[in-house]
Amino acid sequence: MNPKLPYILLVGAAVKIFVLSCMLLSRTVNPSCESQPSVVQKTGSTSQSLVFADLTAEEMSQVVRYLQGQLGVPLVDTSRAKPSDNCIASVDLQVPTKAEVLRFLDKAGARPPREALAVLYFGNQPEPNITEYVVGPLPTPTYHRDVTVQKYGGKVPYHRRPTLAVEYKQIGGLLKSQVFPTAPAFMEQVMEYDGANLAVVTAAPRGFQSGDRVTWFVVFQNVSGFFVHPMGLEVLVDHSSLDISQWAVSRVFYNGQYYRDMAQLESAYVQGRISVEKVRKAAWDGDFSSMKPRAPRAALFPVQFEPQGARYSVRKNQVLFQAWRFSFGLSVSRGLRLFDIRHQGERVAYEISVQEALSVYGSNCPGGMSTRYMDGSFGLGRYTSPLVPGVDCPYLATYVDTHSLSDSLRPRKRKASLCIFEHNLGSPLRCHYSNLQSLYYGGLVNSALVIRSIATVGNYDYVWDFIFYQNGAIEGKVQATGYPSSSFLHGDGLRYGNRLWEHTLGTIHTHFVNYKVNLDVGGVKNSLVAHDMAFEMTQAPWNPEQQIERPRLTKKVLDTEDQAAFRLQSKMPRYIYFAANSKNKWGHQRGYRIQITSFAGDHIPEASSMERAISWARYQLAITRRKEEEPTSTSIYNQNDPWTPTVAFADFINNETITNEDLVAWITAGFLHIPHSEDIPNTVTVGNSVGFLLRPYNYYDLDPSIYSHDGVFFTSNQDFTACGINPLACLPKTASCLPNFPPFTYDGFRNM
Repeated sequence: MNPKLPYILLVGAAVKIFVLSCMLLSRTVNPSCESQPSVVQKTGSTSQSLVFADLTAEEMSQVVRYLQGQLGVPLVDTSRAKPSDNCIASVDLQVPTKAEVLRFLDKAGARPPREALAVLYFGNQPEPNITEYVVGPLPTPTYHRDVTVQKYGGKVPYHRRPTLAVEYKQIGGLLKSQVFPTAPAFMEQVMEYDGANLAVVTAAPRGFQSGDRVTWFVVFQNVSGFFVHPMGLEVLVDHSSLDISQWAVSRVFYNGQYYRDMAQLESAYVQGRISVEKVRKAAWDGDFSSMKPRAPRAALFPVQFEPQGARYSVRKNQVLFQAWRFSFGLSVSRGLRLFDIRHQGERVAYEISVQEALSVYGSNCPGGMSTRYMDGSFGLGRYTSPLVPGVDCPYLATYVDTHSLSDSLRPRKRKASLCIFEHNLGSPLRCHYSNLQSLYYGGLVNSALVIRSIATVGNYDYVWDFIFYQNGAIEGKVQATGYPSSSFLHGDGLRYGNRLWEHTLGTIHTHFVNYKVNLDVGGVKNSLVAHDMAFEMTQAPWNPEQQIERPRLTKKVLDTEDQAAFRLQSKMPRYIYFAANSKNKWGHQRGYRIQITSFAGDHIPEASSMERAISWARYQLAITRRKEEEPTSTSIYNQNDPWTPTVAFADFINNETITNEDLVAWITAGFLHIPHSEDIPNTVTVGNSVGFLLRPYNYYDLDPSIYSHDGVFFTSNQDFTACGINPLACLPKTASCLPNFPPFTYDGFRNM
């Protein structure tokens, strides 16, 4: 035997192992995904979309500097302002008039001047008031004009001003330094108060008549998820005076009983004349309200990625996705809004925007029973949350930073406050499997583009979506999550909700959201048409002795605003659409249909003294002529004076003709929420989603999604395993790559 043979065999084996290892690695280690040329239609100009763009931080700062130098009155930093000071409450974009914008976009007219809308509180004047100024042109302002009377028909009284963060801070200081110390034994022994372990939540509106600024503050344990940790104590604070030293407590509530003030409560407690329900002190994480997962980590949840890169583009404030193009923005009070929405190059809507989110609560505690939150007053844009990649939006979504100026003289950057992504819904947009006559399969994956923001207003988190489908449909949707609001459980509390924990009553409440939809279907001028069905009896032509009940199409043109105002629980035509002055190939008026998804509870009775302030919620749908003087369905000033509303939507409906006019659809969707044990630790989005669809109705000659690049079709005679025949057969090659996941970042806790 050759003595070198074992070494030769050993070297050969090593070479084989090396080669096999390389082959194995080459099969299991996938390459990184590479972006392919985008199929986005590159139509339109980004510079045109900037007419709708939110103000930049520098523009906001320029407006502040201009006002400080030109108004001739001292302006105090809003974060330190007293009610008796002058301050800038907010600065936002002043959207140009539609006529100006369309001349610019469609007729090569002059670009409208870029302007800001500044809301100022003038507390340091003989007649304190709220004034709104339009400031322009930006970026270097040279003029300002008072538009308050023009917009609202008169001056806005000072008591209507939305409550600033600093005012809540001042009330908190009053409670801590002057109110709670007047009941030392009660606060120490019952509340176990140490100066920091209690939190208060405001009720609203603030009183019973115009001019009131008297607010119930509900006391909770200051722990994670404190909204479901009521302590049974509520304090009514009169903060109507512009002199903070005059603020005082006008009533106190504890465990079902009312007291003149904290001193009277203290006296009753010391004398043993009150029923004490001591709440067990919760851990800092809230115990039952903690959102910390109760299960160990396991296999990772599915993650969506784009194997050949994003198929949409975001350029400044403009989004392009397949046949879609639109501009977006974020109003400080209203939140997410879209403009100039086009499909296949043609404008189908001029504006789609959120208007308001309303909650009406019931309880046997004063704070809960008096609460009617109008969240636009607090700020659906102001409280837009920084989004968490992988949960709030897909990890690889496009995240957009925005800026706002409110409660301060300096703009605040909101990191990742909007996200945009293409979403494979995991179901077909359309499909058919043919097993009769010819054998084939045809289908199209339902992949849509989503733009999203999440507004956290106190306890609730509203997930606002606008979704663009390949068949030309648009969906507006809101999902509610966050913590339920709660009251202290006592007496007949179970008439107003369910018990969620030992002392926690989840209080019944309604949710209503309102949208503005200004469709331009085949042009600015549209009419409103209703289609539905009715059964008719007819003789069978081939057998006259027999009758057939057959459905037939009913048609009606709705000529006036009164005819087009559909009350909340009334029957509405199932096909209601904006009709163009043009027809499709088949002779039908081109249209876009409005389809509402809503499970709304009852609207507050119209006999209520505050109902007119929220009268938009009377209607599931109301169509009015578009007017520049009716830009929104409500006002931020309605929350603190609903008894004399600054804007009353009911006044918009005055029986004007709506045939061949520029029309606006005001859409209301909502749901009734009776909190239950599964709302602990907090409410899930499943089942708490409402909104609307805008769907082409004879707008096209056929479904435009047939031109999608994503279509799949093969017959029994074709090799459907071949990539050239069936794009799904390409997936092992085109999608077998590793997406590039950037490191996780989150800026939500900075600059709080």
